[in-house]
Amino acid sequence: MQIDIKTSSVQQIRQTFSHVARRLGADKPASRYQEATLELQPEDNFHYRPLWQPEFALYDKGRTAIQMNDWYAFKDPRQYYYGAYTIARARQQDAMEKNLEFVTRRRLLADLPDDAKARIAALMVPLRHVEWAANTNNCFVTGYGWGTAITQATMFHSMDRLGIAQYLSRLGLLLDGNSGSSLIDGKAQWLDEPMWQGLRRVVEDTMVVKDWFETYVAQNVVLDGLLYPLVYRHIDQRLSKEYGAALGMVNEFASSWFDETSRWVDATLKTAAAESAQNAALLGQWIAKWRARVLDALQPLAVEALGAQDGDAALREIAASFDARVQKQGVSIETAQPPSQEQAQPQAQETNHG
Repeated sequence: MQIDIKTSSVQQIRQTFSHVARRLGADKPASRYQEATLELQPEDNFHYRPLWQPEFALYDKGRTAIQMNDWYAFKDPRQYYYGAYTIARARQQDAMEKNLEFVTRRRLLADLPDDAKARIAALMVPLRHVEWAANTNNCFVTGYGWGTAITQATMFHSMDRLGIAQYLSRLGLLLDGNSGSSLIDGKAQWLDEPMWQGLRRVVEDTMVVKDWFETYVAQNVVLDGLLYPLVYRHIDQRLSKEYGAALGMVNEFASSWFDETSRWVDATLKTAAAESAQNAALLGQWIAKWRARVLDALQPLAVEALGAQDGDAALREIAASFDARVQKQGVSIETAQPPSQEQAQPQAQETNHG
């Protein structure tokens, strides 16, 4: 008996979901990122306005002064949706666990002199509180922002900040032999040590900004854009040179994470600035305001970690690099003019939800 194996092709009736097809076209296949991002923002049937802000709808484009014709113009160049994001972070987590296991097994931090451990803890462990604030700020953007293209990415970003805070906590535990004393001391330093008070003030002020897009700019563009190069490049390199490469292994995720997420932050900034001259001017005004404050706040940390001369030089280099990065996205800090009163305040968008 002879058996002939034949194949037949089955033509898909639909290439993607209808809400994605309405944007991309019915005959165009969509990526998983597009299917998890496009046209998912709730717009109808809210039933009530928030009692704490009755001038706004529950989800309202008027909660920010930034205006966009299409809020789905924003794209994440990493193409992160939940599946891709969790797979990428799981791989990084595995790599970090191996780093931490190596540092622990070889006692690369535990056997350092007490003064060295105290110095590393004093410069690094209080930053856990900066990361907690960054988590809160990105949760705020996720809760009040408009458009899944942004809020999906900021939710991933907020969880990353908790992860970095945990790595800083584990650094402290490696230094104090799992006693937790470095975490207690780090909180006390964050609350009382003069070196940290300028940065603490800036961090706390970012947490009460009402315009969610300004919160995004203050936290993800300016604060991270100036703090991360100082801490995870200049200070990390100085401490690694003085005490060995173990600190760099513990900080590896934060360092590589900043390079990765900067692509998304830059793309978001560039898209908003390209929308209109008004957007670009407003973004420039926000960046100029927070840039000056953050640089002043980082000065004591830079001087303490690197010395007066090297600390000042590092901040000048970081500021110049940051300015070039921002200008590349179409935002000019120097020529930015204060926005009009209408631009500066988020406006309620009157909508009828039935």
